[in-house]
Amino acid sequence: MHAFKVLGWGLVGLLLWSGSGQAADVELRLPPGFHAQVVVDRLGPIRFIAVAPDGILYAKNSGNGLTAVRMVDGRGEQIRHFGSGAGTGVAVRGGWLYYSSNTAVYRYRLKPGQLVPDGAPQLVAGGFPVQFQHSAKAFTFDGSGNLYVDVGAPSNASGQPDRARGARGVDPAPLLRRQGGIWRFPAGAVNQYQMRDGERYATGLRNVLALAWQPASRQLFAVQMGRDQLDTVAPQYYTAADNARLPAEEMFAIKRGGNYGWPYTYYDPQRKARMLAPEFGGDGRKRAQPGRYPDPLVAFPAHWAPMQMTFYTGTRFPARYRNGAFIAFHGSWNRAPEPQAGYLVAFVPFDAKGVPTGPYEIFADGFAGREVVHSPGQALYRPCGIAQGPDGALYVADSEQGRIWRITYGGS
Repeated sequence: MHAFKVLGWGLVGLLLWSGSGQAADVELRLPPGFHAQVVVDRLGPIRFIAVAPDGILYAKNSGNGLTAVRMVDGRGEQIRHFGSGAGTGVAVRGGWLYYSSNTAVYRYRLKPGQLVPDGAPQLVAGGFPVQFQHSAKAFTFDGSGNLYVDVGAPSNASGQPDRARGARGVDPAPLLRRQGGIWRFPAGAVNQYQMRDGERYATGLRNVLALAWQPASRQLFAVQMGRDQLDTVAPQYYTAADNARLPAEEMFAIKRGGNYGWPYTYYDPQRKARMLAPEFGGDGRKRAQPGRYPDPLVAFPAHWAPMQMTFYTGTRFPARYRNGAFIAFHGSWNRAPEPQAGYLVAFVPFDAKGVPTGPYEIFADGFAGREVVHSPGQALYRPCGIAQGPDGALYVADSEQGRIWRITYGGS
């Protein structure tokens, strides 16, 4: 399941705007029969999105609260900004709008027909450590309403000094006490704190933003962002070309009490093997202890940066998409001297029991606006948020200029 395949693509012409304000034509590539339209544009830097049962779309702004968008005939007709503060996560569940800052998860009560909540937010879960790396708090809910929050590790691979030549790790890694894993909180509770009320559900995860509950298997899934700078830490063992292809971004089914190997290991998609990290004695050839940590169910290319993930439960797309995972990839920054890559939406098929059945597929591409990207700043648009609407449409949000697309299926 570690390979990928490309579907036959159609081309959807879109009018994009460059930073200078001048229009540039690009083609968004989608499988045949799929169509994309711009729902709303120029919302500014946004992160994740969610769509309420009444069709109102909520976007979490990266530094300034939230935005609500009321749809009319698939287009954003009313736009309101509300709230304050930085953060990434957003979700709608049980009449509440949930969102996260970099240290807590909050919620607003929603009222039917009302675009913007008028009450004050409630603290759901807080007390997460203040950190300046991997600080975003992605979250999701299971079928019973329990809350799962990822707490990323503020480190590349727990080396001392971090990201430096010759860095050495400490075992056990101190960061795994409060970071580098997923915490679970009871359904419906408020005013909870990480170390008092939360259960450490899983560990050994460097940073997870793609976190979602698979309803068919009733299983938590995650796509981990892999480490960087192997050639910086150990140039005697790794070249820049090695760093461009290593390690994989890894999809896991998250088990209660599971340990997924960070910072001690990484996954090599070409060897199809879990390797020892150089901070812990690895040399590019030494493999991790067999059976100690799970291999990924799906391995994506290095440094693609998985962001929001959603499982498709609608009926408007062809049947093969039912139960499958759509993942927004933000694109790489550190594949030099190779071109940067991964500014796209990928799809992983799942069966009716909620188990992945094949390699990943590139579902939507062309967001960058150019075939070759040497640095992230050259990408016009970078997918970040993705959500399913109540009508079965798929929404994709860009983090750079604040464009949101609506993707529908209209047959051959």
